[in-house]
Amino acid sequence: MRDVSLEFLKLLVNTPSPTGHEFRGQRVWMDYVGQFADAVETDAYGNAVAVLNKGGSPRIMLAGHADEIGMTVNYIDDNGFVFVRKMGGVDPAIMKAQRITVHARSGPVNGVVGNIAPHLTKLEGDRKVPKMDDLFIDIGVSNRKEALKLVQVGDPITLNDQFELLRNDLAVARAFDNRIGTWAVAEAMRLLAADRRKLKAEVHAVSNIMEETGCWGVRQVAYNLKPDVALIVDVTHATDCPTVSKPLHGDVKLGAGPSVSHGGSSHPEVVARIEEIARKKKIKLQHEAVSNSSGTDTDAVFWTRGGIPSGLISLPNRYMHSPVEVISLKDLQQIPELMSAFTLSLKPGEEFKVKI
Repeated sequence: MRDVSLEFLKLLVNTPSPTGHEFRGQRVWMDYVGQFADAVETDAYGNAVAVLNKGGSPRIMLAGHADEIGMTVNYIDDNGFVFVRKMGGVDPAIMKAQRITVHARSGPVNGVVGNIAPHLTKLEGDRKVPKMDDLFIDIGVSNRKEALKLVQVGDPITLNDQFELLRNDLAVARAFDNRIGTWAVAEAMRLLAADRRKLKAEVHAVSNIMEETGCWGVRQVAYNLKPDVALIVDVTHATDCPTVSKPLHGDVKLGAGPSVSHGGSSHPEVVARIEEIARKKKIKLQHEAVSNSSGTDTDAVFWTRGGIPSGLISLPNRYMHSPVEVISLKDLQQIPELMSAFTLSLKPGEEFKVKI
């Protein structure tokens, strides 16, 4: 991966972007992708769209969601301890003893999620699995009045874990889900801008909001843009670690290439084109079956406005929805290459329809 692209990934991942409060990450994304786009726009709720080759045909949407899971201030007790609600798929069991930041209106407030030592609970028998209402945050104050000078109900909260390189081309961060998606569509725009003379399609690279709480942002964007075809980028569960059942969850490995989904919201002709492009580019693909819902923005896009032909390209991710998500940078780099080559393969007026 080129140095500039890696630094962009680090900045994007490290910038807090809790669901419903994505504006910090959106600024980073827009500053970067603006170098390669003809125009960059935002809508009322903060979805960001970069446009290339306006007036081309067909119109393609390349989309990743900008938000990460987090928590929000729900209640402050008399002693100034902050109790929380979850935003997205938060696991309370791994939130205890974490360092956090409350993104208050007056500025960031650091704190910790309290964790009672086993010495004080050993007489209570087996320790129970915590629920969200068991979690409390200590921001270093002594009472409710002092806390309210710093934070208020509704302020979003994120963990403080940062991007790090491991080894063997692997990296760890708290928010690869799904800053890798917004990174990939921005990088695809960079590659397309460099190859613009071959480009026939009108391209809309999208960094959309609020996927973690219901795929809301992409619904707004897909309705407004009305693309002829859409490629969605998200993470998928890597199952190459202990305790994960491959017969139940499939066989997906880090370092074995991006994954393509089959069934459900994934249009078979779009998937076939992805596979064709991957063969030509010598990109190894992994494959996943979808029985009902993919659990991604693809589910919202494919039925919008009577049906938008859609494909889902996913990055294998170990330990998803945790502070230690692990990905392969080699897998990640192949996704914008695949998306840009797919886009360049489109012919004016081309449509994707199921063969009957």
